[in-house]
Amino acid sequence: MIATGRAGQGAGIPAAGADHRRHVCIVTETYAPEINGVALTLGHLVEGLRARGHVVSIVRPRQQVADPAAGPHDPALTLVRGLPLPGYGALRFGLPAGDRLRERWASACPDVVYVATEGPLGWSALRTARLLGIPVRAGFHTNFHHYARHYRAGWLQHGIARYLRSFHNRTDGTLVPTAELRDHLRGAGFRNLAVLGRGVDGRLFSPARRSAARRRTWGASESDVVALYVGRVAPEKNVDLAVRAYHAMREIDARMRLVVVGDGPSRPALQEALPDACFPGVLTGEPLAEHYASADVFLFPSATETFGNVTLEAMASGLVVVAYDYAAARAHIESGRSGVLVPYPDAHAFMEAAVALARSPERRREMRARVRDTVAHLHWDHVVARFESWLAEAWSELAGTGLITTRRGDRS
Repeated sequence: MIATGRAGQGAGIPAAGADHRRHVCIVTETYAPEINGVALTLGHLVEGLRARGHVVSIVRPRQQVADPAAGPHDPALTLVRGLPLPGYGALRFGLPAGDRLRERWASACPDVVYVATEGPLGWSALRTARLLGIPVRAGFHTNFHHYARHYRAGWLQHGIARYLRSFHNRTDGTLVPTAELRDHLRGAGFRNLAVLGRGVDGRLFSPARRSAARRRTWGASESDVVALYVGRVAPEKNVDLAVRAYHAMREIDARMRLVVVGDGPSRPALQEALPDACFPGVLTGEPLAEHYASADVFLFPSATETFGNVTLEAMASGLVVVAYDYAAARAHIESGRSGVLVPYPDAHAFMEAAVALARSPERRREMRARVRDTVAHLHWDHVVARFESWLAEAWSELAGTGLITTRRGDRS
């Protein structure tokens, strides 16, 4: 069983042998080259499963840019119609596609379906899998019900929460990224929950990528303090609090610099209000890793995370993280030793913690010396192995009922 403790980590499981290779279909509204925590996590899981010998197919909406549909046909990819997600113009939610899925799965029936997003596409995938007798499991990747209040739709929050509970309780099980979230959802009536943490690429995100040349482009010397934010620049990420904390830190040290990596609806106004800050836009790969490593303090004020992959990336890069005491920060930061946790969601305490770091270069140095070691064990291959084991449970449970039909061929 997947761990239900700290971050869901554990020893690796051997790769699947020829007799244990399965077809996993992942249904999602977001996937690479889109850049967000869900797409990042799914990319690692898909790559890992394929490396372990499994067949993985993807069902998702057509993307607005760089869509593989424009290139050679990919038999492992099913594209469906979608519409722009309100408040997330760059992303699309999938429309129901039951007929398309029945046709596709009749000719290439997956052993298990994993639904990563709970929109109309995910609902139709759940119904279709049930009709065809395919095990279906899901992931709770996004707190959509918490997002509603940031887009003038707070009145929808309870209705969205009920819908999410109904959706997940119709699956064979749901993965969540932390034990804290598992316990919260259990209290709200969600069933069959298991914990799967997240990994971080320590080869990519490393203090060794620190660049004095990069800091000079920000107008910062090696002795100056640079605060960094990475993520969507949007209301639900509470970026305004990072800006307020930055201003308070500048009162202690006027040489402070702020770097905001990412894009979103709040960016134009923020960039206009902060002419002294750096806004490089969306970054990936080595440029992103260099920005992390070249900063000093990571300000992460979001109060709507299910996990927060950027927290691990910042820690692996050697940054002192200031974050609310929940999600990835609670799971991996020892406050005062490898970062700073503040009571959720106390904005005043967040600003005080940031100011205290600005006042104490020695404290920053001590924490930076420790922080990378606290996440060094969080390898993605461990996470993939546990994901594989959890999916295998769904197959085993169905096999035990005798409901697996001959349409699955000699694998049954």
